[in-house]
Amino acid sequence: MLLRLAWAALTRHRARTLLAMLGVAVSAAMLLDMVMLSSGMRESFKNLLLSRGFQLRVAPKGTLPFDTDATIPGASALVARIRSDGDVTAVSPVLGGQLHVVLAARTVTAAAIGVEPAVQGDYEITHGREPAGPNEMVASADFLAASRLALGDTLSAAAGYDPQLRSLTGRRTLRIVGVAHFIYMPAGQRAVALPLATLQSMEGASAGDRVSLMMIRARSGANVDSVLARLQRALPSVSVISTASAMRQVDDRLSYFRQLALILGAVSLVVGFLLVTTLVTVSVNERLGEIVIMRAIGVARTRVVAQIVLEGVAIMLVGTVAGLGLGLITARYLNSILASFPGLPAAIDFFLFQPRDAWIALGMLAVAGVLAAVYPSWRGASLPIALTLREEAIG
Repeated sequence: MLLRLAWAALTRHRARTLLAMLGVAVSAAMLLDMVMLSSGMRESFKNLLLSRGFQLRVAPKGTLPFDTDATIPGASALVARIRSDGDVTAVSPVLGGQLHVVLAARTVTAAAIGVEPAVQGDYEITHGREPAGPNEMVASADFLAASRLALGDTLSAAAGYDPQLRSLTGRRTLRIVGVAHFIYMPAGQRAVALPLATLQSMEGASAGDRVSLMMIRARSGANVDSVLARLQRALPSVSVISTASAMRQVDDRLSYFRQLALILGAVSLVVGFLLVTTLVTVSVNERLGEIVIMRAIGVARTRVVAQIVLEGVAIMLVGTVAGLGLGLITARYLNSILASFPGLPAAIDFFLFQPRDAWIALGMLAVAGVLAAVYPSWRGASLPIALTLREEAIG
């Protein structure tokens, strides 16, 4: 009976009910997007750091990996010391740099990393194989497209440029043996990877026995915090960073996004609340005569309130479900815009759908709709029956 009466009341003014549901859907979509924004980039960055199983990073003292141009000297000794720890299963040293590829009438520049192919965690081979010799390299599809080279081609490359002599330095002939997807690189980045010793040799005295960072994988079941503490004591000249400590630093840098998401999310929640409150209040005022007649013939006040609240719940639930779909569509569009910011890894998502957070946010909106309908419905059901009937008759 309650459902039938609520349905009749909602369909009495179809256009108004539809507009209210659309308004709630917009509020729900905005709230969902703000929840996704507040946690999405953080979780996406965390998943990126752990995607290859490396839980610790070693960076130059006081910096984050690749946050500056600083490097770690004496890398070979440090790598050997880290590998001697019984809880460490892999150490991947990485040197960052540039590679200038000399073509017939032009030069193509790419971001270059020097790695140990057997333990690297920076890219995934999509075609071909890992470098097996000092003069072999893998490249991204964007680099191959820009240079018009292909798998199996050889090229003349240099690791530096001397501005005084206006000439390239550290030249070497390399062969492309693999096409790779670079996990930490921005979308569209021209990137190549070659053996660490090769890139160090090409960079000459400026590189020497240096690396930009080291990635560490602990054995399964090991206490990562204990490994971190031991390495910090043994290696005071560098910064040893766990995923948790990296996330704390990332949180500091992302505080603006969280504050923005909190403000806009709160606005969307208030808008949904006010929208339902306004609609229910107008509906109750239009139906005062109907409500007091129901009360006069013995219908309980709580039953009247329940019917009107049910109308508000129906509007909110339908609008919330529609807002879920709308929010996912808009999040995907906005993510494509934000992901184009220069320097961001292609794997980073600003808007990451997490069912638990999303349903909590939309549940809050649904509860707000219920609360929005309680006051006007209780007020309408509590008016004096005789006086209200007289005023309705006179009106």
